[in-house]
Amino acid sequence: MVRCWNRWGVRPVEEAVYRALLARTAAAPAELTGPSGQPEPDVAASLAALEELGLVTRVPGARGRFRAVRPDVAVDVLAARRREELTRAQAAARELVAVMPAEERHRPEDIVEVVAGRDAIAARFEQLLAATREELLVLDRPPYVADAARSESSVRDLLRDEVVVRGIYAPEALELPGALEAAQDAVRAGERSRVHPGLPMKLAISDRRLALLPIDADDAVDAALCIRPSALLDALVQLFDLMWEQALPITAPPEEGVVSNRDLAALLASGAKDDVVARHLGTSNRTLSRRIAEMMDALHVRTRFQAGVQAVHRGWLPASADGEGVDHHLLERRAPGVGRVQPE
Repeated sequence: MVRCWNRWGVRPVEEAVYRALLARTAAAPAELTGPSGQPEPDVAASLAALEELGLVTRVPGARGRFRAVRPDVAVDVLAARRREELTRAQAAARELVAVMPAEERHRPEDIVEVVAGRDAIAARFEQLLAATREELLVLDRPPYVADAARSESSVRDLLRDEVVVRGIYAPEALELPGALEAAQDAVRAGERSRVHPGLPMKLAISDRRLALLPIDADDAVDAALCIRPSALLDALVQLFDLMWEQALPITAPPEEGVVSNRDLAALLASGAKDDVVARHLGTSNRTLSRRIAEMMDALHVRTRFQAGVQAVHRGWLPASADGEGVDHHLLERRAPGVGRVQPE
């Protein structure tokens, strides 16, 4: 484990005691003096501090003996504590802003902030996620500057906290390896997800109070704007709402992998390429192409996105994120022998 726990409130002497205890099932302070290189009183003080941080626990029925919390659990404990501290600091900062004169709170130069550099943009995006309390709006398209796994974890935390998360994906975002499955997992977790073939940019809006907008025309994502409450922010929120109305919903197939015609129509609407859909359904490109051709023929359309539009019009897919207007009477036709793809 990297020796950087002091950033989480763990001093080097306490980390040394934690490491020494981690190598044992349980131990008393006297048993850790040699491995930690500290006298017994200092070891006892470190154990008390580690216990307060939730990194060690006392062994029931064994007075004066301690057991180390697993490192992965320990990091989660430290991260949760830091998030609580950050939340309190943010709330205090908002209260202090209210004390400022109105002309100072709304200076034009403070409305838009330029953030330069991929690392700085990624850090600001994580800050935006951490500060969101009610609603997160995202236009999602490649390329990405933030770590995907870390961002997904942050979004899952928001969903667990009952924050409304609405995301509109570009088709190319769902063509990346594992992206379609990740989007459907997010739907299962509560995210409201849609796909739109013409996303003009990347965008994230937190609580309709702060937006992060990359501005590089070549998609290099080397600079972004942080936009605070203003007419510009209101316009970005309206743009998102308009695109949301035009976009098609992403649905999640059942966990057991049985995919209905409705699910297949949702995959077509996502704009994913045949090999992505075939891999997701566990079938061959040839068999998938045959089924898609039959479905499109039945719908009298030429493109897969048009098939998704028709699916909404016919009630195969929800016309809104809450699923209103769903008609479960789907196509009765199916291409024979399509493996795991089954009618409802």
